[in-house]
Order: sequence, then C-alpha cells, then structure tokens
Amino acid sequence: MSHRIERVSSLMRHEISGLLQSEVKDPRINQLVVVTEVSLSADLKYAKVFVSCMVGEEEKKTMMSGLGAASNFLRNQLAKRIRLRRIPELSFEWDDSIERGDHLLQLMDKISAEHPPEEPSD
Repeated sequence: MSHRIERVSSLMRHEISGLLQSEVKDPRINQLVVVTEVSLSADLKYAKVFVSCMVGEEEKKTMMSGLGAASNFLRNQLAKRIRLRRIPELSFEWDDSIERGDHLLQLMDKISAEHPPEEPSD
C-alpha cells in the first residue's frame, strides 16, 4: 500500500470516528461504535469502513442499516474537512475482531483455571 493511501486512510478513520461521535444523530447508531480501519481502493474511489461495537446480533443489523443510511451525510462532511479531489464512496463492514479476541481470552482463562501452573521443584 502506498504511503499516500495509508495517510488518507488514517485521516478518514479519524474524521469518520469524530463524525459518528458528534455529528450523526441517527438513533440506530450506537455512540460507542468504533471505526477500526478504513480500507481504500488504489484509485481512492471506494472506501470500506470497518466498524465494531459490543452489541448483540439484532443491534448490529440495526446499526449497519443506520450507517448505510448515513453514508451520504458522512461523505458530504468529509468533503468539507478533507481536501481531496473526490471523496470515496463509503461502504460499511462489520469488524468482529474484538469479539474474536474476547472469545480467545475467555478460552485462555478457562484453560488456565482448569490447569493451574505447576510449582517448580528444586
């Protein structure tokens, strides 16, 4: 990935996070939503915005539909804040890495509880 794409991706992630926290008033979108990554196409026309939040499956679907509805508003706001010739079209994807990490930690805690560490013998 080129350095420019990385910089634009990072800037967009920061700006979209701020917009979701302060500007978007859609009740379907949880205020605790986290933008984990923005993946841009090589020509900067399309952006996949990966989001995550600790919610149930039903709230997840509702939040994704709210984010889809807010994508044009977010693009307009990004155009005011970021100087690019063309603001990429936004599509939102769910990032389940937080849930997977939490599940792995629970499994490791369970294993360590079942098999306590042995005391070293001298």
